[in-house]
Amino acid sequence: MKNEEKVTKEELIEKAKIPAKNALKMHPFYRGKIMTIPRCTIRSFQDFGIWYSPGVAAPCKEIAKDKEKVYEYTHKWNTVAVVSDGTRVLGLGNIGPEAGMPVMEGKALLFKYLGGVDAWPLCIGPDLNAEKIIELVKLIQPTYGGINLEDIEKPKCFKILDTLRKDPDMKIPVWHDDQQGTACVTLAGLINALKIINKKINEIKVTFIGSGASNVAIGRLCFTAGVNPKTATYVDSKGILSRSRDYHDKYKRDLAELTNSADLEGDTKQALKGSDVCISLSRNGPDVIKQDWISGMADDAIVFACANPIPEIWPWDAKAAGAKIVATGRSDFPNQVNNSLGFPGIFRGTLDVRASTITDEMCIAAAMEIAQVQEDKGLSVNQIVPNMDDWEIFPREAVAVGMKAQEQGIARKKWTKNALYEHAEKIIKDARNCTKLLMDKNFIPEFTDYEE
Repeated sequence: MKNEEKVTKEELIEKAKIPAKNALKMHPFYRGKIMTIPRCTIRSFQDFGIWYSPGVAAPCKEIAKDKEKVYEYTHKWNTVAVVSDGTRVLGLGNIGPEAGMPVMEGKALLFKYLGGVDAWPLCIGPDLNAEKIIELVKLIQPTYGGINLEDIEKPKCFKILDTLRKDPDMKIPVWHDDQQGTACVTLAGLINALKIINKKINEIKVTFIGSGASNVAIGRLCFTAGVNPKTATYVDSKGILSRSRDYHDKYKRDLAELTNSADLEGDTKQALKGSDVCISLSRNGPDVIKQDWISGMADDAIVFACANPIPEIWPWDAKAAGAKIVATGRSDFPNQVNNSLGFPGIFRGTLDVRASTITDEMCIAAAMEIAQVQEDKGLSVNQIVPNMDDWEIFPREAVAVGMKAQEQGIARKKWTKNALYEHAEKIIKDARNCTKLLMDKNFIPEFTDYEE
């Protein structure tokens, strides 16, 4: 990357356009990013008598007698539905389920390549309310081992996740990556950033800029991990969330009750004054967060400026204003907070132990393992979390999640730590090797017309 001080907004915007240009060429070339291929041997046509009629009746009868055997006899053990109504797709907003399909296919691709999980996009709608989506998810349980909710607008996404996680009729885990995934990886970055500046998580003051799905979930996970909510503050477009304001959104009202015990009022500058940590998921910058606001933070301040594609403040501007550590959502800046570090390994471990849900404690275990992977590699102000190509994250994360689920008594399958690691490592390696084999044999043809 160029010297940071010489990078302009215009250059970054032009650079950010290149993936879109390549995507418009490559999506019609490949006509999708995922496909189904056989898992079983087909030695001759006689084998279809085993895999289909008449032989298939035997496993059907066994499952009818014991439904848990569906995990042993079918693909359910390793299959996740990526469910979206297309109402909040990336930064594009409500573009509908058809237009959301490329994103959900991409999510399924990441599930497979990084976690060895067979995921499939399930784009639904249009115009489904929370109750209909909840009912749909409950109805598709027989087919899938887990549900990944994706790109659903708030407050609908809150109601769907909260309801399904508490529903005793839900026998498979439900996860919302925009909430839990972002929260997990952000917490991992915070854990390591605090090690560098030598501050304790229960003593820091955190300001959350933005009160959308991601930041609400980040706060919840941080509070569970030890951040004191009474000293934390949330800021939305109208200012600090305080008890003196009126709220139509119950989630904001709940946050106002939980946080900001001093009942501060005012704007973002006021909220950041004296804060150790700023976690911002608001709107594209730069200059959404001002340098003088960062200057008013505590010594060795930590700043997560995670709007995409342009962070709320340039990292070099934040550092010039006094920030010690700056993280963004961009891969071309240090300290990228990337959901892909979380969900593949979390689902790998969850599926392998057949957990009935994904608890906040499992997410914290994953965050701690992500942090530990980077600490093992070496911490610095420019490297607080691993990169996506540090593939050992995913089996290690799977083990941390799976062991925590067993500890909490929500796992239906028991593993030793070593056996779980070996299992996860093999599945992930097999997924990567399978893709490589298909490419080497030209079953996945090479695309050469890239724009660099």
